[in-house]
Amino acid sequence: MKKIISILLMAVFYIVGTGFSNETKIDPAQMKKQAEIVLKKQILAESAWAMQQTPITVTASSSPRSAGGKHDFFSEADYFWPDPKNPEGPYINRDGLTNPDNFLVHRKAMVRFSKIIGALASAYKITGDDKYVKQAVKHFQAWFVNSETLMNPNLLFAQAIKGKFTGRNYGIIDTIHLMEVAQGAFIMQKSKAFDTATFNGVKKWFADYTLWLNTSKPGIQEKTVKNNHATCWAMQVASFARLCNDENMLDSLRTSFKTILLPNQMGVDGSFPLEMARTKPYGYSIFNLDAMTMLCQILSTPTDKLWKFKTADGKSIEKGIAYLYPFVADKNKWTLPPDVMYWENWPVAQPFLLFGAVEYNQQNWFTVWEKLDHKPQVEEVIRNLPIRNPLIWL
Repeated sequence: MKKIISILLMAVFYIVGTGFSNETKIDPAQMKKQAEIVLKKQILAESAWAMQQTPITVTASSSPRSAGGKHDFFSEADYFWPDPKNPEGPYINRDGLTNPDNFLVHRKAMVRFSKIIGALASAYKITGDDKYVKQAVKHFQAWFVNSETLMNPNLLFAQAIKGKFTGRNYGIIDTIHLMEVAQGAFIMQKSKAFDTATFNGVKKWFADYTLWLNTSKPGIQEKTVKNNHATCWAMQVASFARLCNDENMLDSLRTSFKTILLPNQMGVDGSFPLEMARTKPYGYSIFNLDAMTMLCQILSTPTDKLWKFKTADGKSIEKGIAYLYPFVADKNKWTLPPDVMYWENWPVAQPFLLFGAVEYNQQNWFTVWEKLDHKPQVEEVIRNLPIRNPLIWL
């Protein structure tokens, strides 16, 4: 008995001494199952709502300030306002401060579309019920197939600025909300309720849009921006390319992650200096880390696992999560000034916490994700949280 007690005491001293007493490990499969338990009630409630929704596409509304046509997505840059010195003249920039009077109806319609498909795909994944697919098909047809209601596969008129630009490359970030639409189609494609003609129409639309993102002037500009815009360009192209089985594009994105995005955007401590320099450093750091994490989740393969990739100077997605995690677990530890807007609304149930927890077997990251808000209502938070249905990505 004394020998057993001695062994137990030695084990306790070892655990405390190595600092892992709070790092409880759990099997990744169990963690995924626990995530489903956490989200199931919400998924069923949201899918019940989605079952009652009729399609609303960009053709349902328009703005006289749009230079595009009926089928063209239009939005206005968030941080641009009327000039007090010249009220009728070109808008001026107020970084981080959202102008509530800008035209955002198309963006809201796209977010709604994303919510509907995300909810239906999640419910289908956990129940296998084809009724969710039948409902989703109506929305896929409206947005991508029906000639009367479809959206043109480009973003020439996104984030326009009155008096300056009819559209800008920065507006391409608006279609991050099509990621869960593409992933929903990917999840539901084997259902008998998803007819071949509609599925092929969806894939053709995303293939056409991916081509535009890679060949148009705005698309190329956005791809080469140095901050979260380039990350989000890659993140959405990755999700679209996977749906379309575009292996060449996926390989190109893996290379870009390892040679451009991660090494150029991350500091050696795991932070994102370009995001930290903004007027909303906390929210933008979270946003960019979510996007980097999703690139790892989408692009990793058994033979090319981005989760395990490290640069020569030690930068990695694991280091990025480890850097930001303490500030998400306890925002009071944040050392920079608070964001100029929406400071009180972050964090929510950030994707990087869940996917990082599963990949690196970190129970504490999962526990924080579990406790945070899984159904944010603030529009600005939703705008910067394209992954709101994580089960369809696991």
